[in-house]
Amino acid sequence: MSAVVEVEGLTRRFGSLAAVNDATFRVEQNQIYGLLGRNGAGKTTLMQLLTGQEFATAGSIRVFGENPVENAPVLQNTCFIKESQKYPEDFQPRHVFTSAAWFFPHWDADFAARLATEFRVPLTRKMKKLSRGQVSAVGVIVGLASRAPLTFFDEPYLGLDAVARQLFYDRLLEDFSEHPRSIILSTHLIDEVSNLLEHVLVIDEGRIIIDAPADDLRGSVTNVVGAASAVDAFIGTREVLHRDGIGGLASVTIGALSPAEQAAARTAGLELSPVSLQQLIIRRTSENTQTTENEMEKSA
Repeated sequence: MSAVVEVEGLTRRFGSLAAVNDATFRVEQNQIYGLLGRNGAGKTTLMQLLTGQEFATAGSIRVFGENPVENAPVLQNTCFIKESQKYPEDFQPRHVFTSAAWFFPHWDADFAARLATEFRVPLTRKMKKLSRGQVSAVGVIVGLASRAPLTFFDEPYLGLDAVARQLFYDRLLEDFSEHPRSIILSTHLIDEVSNLLEHVLVIDEGRIIIDAPADDLRGSVTNVVGAASAVDAFIGTREVLHRDGIGGLASVTIGALSPAEQAAARTAGLELSPVSLQQLIIRRTSENTQTTENEMEKSA
């Protein structure tokens, strides 16, 4: 499998702030990636770097083997849709879809028209008169119908209601199966998109802290619940990602357990449960924040 994006030691600084800090990763061809992280973690800056809208302070970026900055052949095969997408005020959705064909060589006008009907987008109403959800729908339609070999969605679906978001997920999967390409989804709605993702990148304070197949992550941690004394005895020296407790009960998140370890935990009267992708990322980013705070205290 070949990479459509190759990033090595990528850093973008704004004064003393490193919005992206020494990031190294690859995006493989024809996979759906999740770019996940907290607000301000560096997700949007990273996508702007990959689409040639920001200049790197250090490191290298290769998109389709080339630097994306002011590179028309690369950018024609890249589509970047974001939540705050701006359009000329006097434009109507039909104008947006007509002009999209000028920029995206793989544009499918029939698909866009069908999506506009399904998302109930008023084609002849001015963009400035549309609701937030309708503007969001225009963005996701452009992203889907562009069929760009590399497509970024930077949370444009946040303005959609639950029904419209599910429609987006369904149409994305359907069209991806017929027209594979590399898709990067940035979102806070991790539980909603978790079943779509094949690979996960988590960025926190500008650094890539997770870069792994989604299936590997789903089975990588376990919740252990029971009497605090029994939980502590079972955990021993294992790394603890998170701990909650009330009274004499404890709930601890640890790494994956072997079948034998699972049997031992149940024999000890402990309950085991899987951890969702969203909870895993919450645990890992919280852990990373605590580590950073401890390091700052030591250096103070």
